[in-house]
Parts: sequence; structure tokens; C-alpha cells
Amino acid sequence: MSDSIATQTLPHLTANIPGVGGVIKRYDRDFVVEELPRYEASGQGTHTYFCIEKQGLSTPAAIRVLSKALGKRDRDFGYAGLKDVHGITRQMLSIEHVSQPKIAALELNQIKIISTTRHSNKIKLGHLRGNRFDIRIREVSPQVKDNAQQILDVLQNRGLPNYFGPQRFGFRGDNAAIGRAALLNDYDEAIAMMLGRTTHRDKGSAKMARDFFDAGNLAASADAWDRGFRDTARVCRVLSESGQDASKAWQAVNHGMRKLYFSALQSEMFNQVVASRVNSIDQLLDGDVAWKHQNGACFLVENVDEEQPRCSAFEISPTGPLFGKKMKEPAGEAAKMEEAVLAKANLSRNQISSPEGKRLDGARRPLRVPLEDVSLDHGQDDHGSFIHLTFTLPPGSYATTVTREICKNG
Repeated sequence: MSDSIATQTLPHLTANIPGVGGVIKRYDRDFVVEELPRYEASGQGTHTYFCIEKQGLSTPAAIRVLSKALGKRDRDFGYAGLKDVHGITRQMLSIEHVSQPKIAALELNQIKIISTTRHSNKIKLGHLRGNRFDIRIREVSPQVKDNAQQILDVLQNRGLPNYFGPQRFGFRGDNAAIGRAALLNDYDEAIAMMLGRTTHRDKGSAKMARDFFDAGNLAASADAWDRGFRDTARVCRVLSESGQDASKAWQAVNHGMRKLYFSALQSEMFNQVVASRVNSIDQLLDGDVAWKHQNGACFLVENVDEEQPRCSAFEISPTGPLFGKKMKEPAGEAAKMEEAVLAKANLSRNQISSPEGKRLDGARRPLRVPLEDVSLDHGQDDHGSFIHLTFTLPPGSYATTVTREICKNG
């Protein structure tokens, strides 16, 4: 598992139904996401809640724009979830001790203020019931709508494989590989992937910086990274100034980025477990840790025959590992499958729970999630015909997993 496993190689649950092809995200309007809050604001309190509609900006980038406009720090803002750059997204943010009229009066490029209200506390990560998606799949004929409907019927009945999407693994798809190398104390390899190893995906100043690194010119590499890669340039300078001590360079990596790399490794191993069980994703195994969809609680399955009816009714589902020291361990056949994934990665339980800032807490994640409030239609606009698809997913699940089942074109 030295190379990151691309999400397009993961098996489909609906492999026996031909995909429709087509493209998503051709235009921003083709991919609209709306957060569904866990609770309604009370209308009173010191925190102003405001719904934004952003286009072509990630959530952190939008917060940077808002913090500058309001004279606040980025960390003063609360949000429930991170939203992608591509498409149009609507989400609720919070800020304390700023008036509703001041926020409502903001006029910003790529950000529109939809509404404002008040509440007694800051919005925290995870304060989210789910996400509603409105997607247009283009470059398809009306005749393929039946195939799309058959695929959706299976996903609604059996559940959506809860794969982590490609954005989890970074633009170059190597975040998990970087995390694995660092976990194995192979800092030379981790830093080489971070700063060099130019691929076809690298363009402009990033390609130049990586080319300089691969050629051994660390000073030129550090200078070549543009302003958006200040942290990367700093790591490169630490590597140069330390006599190419990769362990010191790794310690210079931003804590949040180190956590992201290890999280990507957890996600990749989880995806492998889902892939190994995708054809029986709605079936419990001996020793499974089951997930209660009502509240997210987990329990060890001791009698499959007794619990399977609840699984068939979508009350519970089998889970997979986000490996770490606090993860609830499975038993029996389920444990053997998860151990096989660790062995394939050449990792042990001790390494997963190692010190030096690399300790992973771990958790369980359901192998499947419900696909709800589904609608499917065929439409046409100035850009041509499209399949119009809407659905709701729980927080943390990926709409691209739905579209890859429908499109099946990588």
C-alpha cells in the first residue's frame, strides 16, 4: 500500500447495472449543496448566525474573506462542516458580538448573505443533520434515465457505500501515502512526496518548486512556492537549514496538515474494508461492531441471526475501522478482515497508537448510509440536456460516491 488507492478503482455496489456516463460540475450551478442544520436558531443570544451562499470558494477561503471584511479573526467564526471549492454551497456560519445589520449589509464577490438570526452559542463542527444535494449530470441522453433510476433504487434499498471521496486524499491523491510514511518514521519518503515527485497534476509555480526539489536545489524550491504555499516553503527551508534532516522538516509541518495526512491514511484503510464487503454491505458478520443510525451508538454483534433483521430494516449497519487507540474493536470474522488491511499496509496496532504527536484516536464509521429524499428527472437549459438529481446524505458522506455509481466513468 505504498501508493494511494484511487477512488475510481473501488468496486461499485451496482456493478451489474451499466452507468450513464456524463460529467458533473461542468458549471458551478450543476452542483449545489445546502446544509441541513441540526437545530434551529432561537433568535436570541450574543452570536449572530448567518447563512451564506458561496461560489468557487472553500469554507476556509470564505471565512478569510469574511474575517477581513468584519475585522475579525478566522477562528472567531463557527461552522458546522467544510464545503468544497467547486459548485454553489449554502451553509450557516456564526460570529459573536457582530450585529445582524452589519452582516446583512456585506457585499462581497463570490459570497452572498442569505439570512441572519441569533443564537446563544457558537456553531461547532458537526452541528449538522445532513446535506441536501442538487446535481446536474451533463452530456447524457434522455434514454439513460432508466439506468440511473435502477441504480438509485438499489442504493435506496441496500444503502450507499460510505466511501471517502477523492477530495479526502488531496489534489495529487498522495495524502494517505505521506501519512503512512510518517507513521513508519520514514520521514525522507514523506518529505519527498510533500515537496517533490512531480506529476502531471502539478502546474505553474508548484511544478517548478517540485522540479527544483527533485533536482536537489532546496533554496530555489523554497523560493518557487507561491504565497498560497507558505507552510510548504517553510518546511523546505527547514530541510535545507537542518542539513536535510527530514525528521526536523516533518516537525515543521503544520499540525493541522500532519493530522490531515494521518486522517487520509485512516480513510484509505476504511475504504479498503468497504471495498472488501461491498457486495454484502447490508449483511452483518460474526463479531461486527454495528452502528445505530438513530443516534450513532455502536455495539458488538454477538448473535447475527438476532440482529440481521434490524440491519435489513436499515436500523443498524456494519461498521469499518478508522484505526486508532480509542476505536471499538470487532471480533471474529470482522476482526480478521480488518487485520488483513493493517497487514497490507505493513502497519501494526502499536504504530497506529504511537507517540510523538502521531497518535490516532480512532472511531467506527458505518459501511453504508441511507440515501434519502431522492428525485430524478431529465431537463434542458442553455447549455444542453442533463439528468437532474437531488438527494440527502448524512454529514461526512460524499455526493461523488452517488454520482460515481450512476456515471461509472471514473
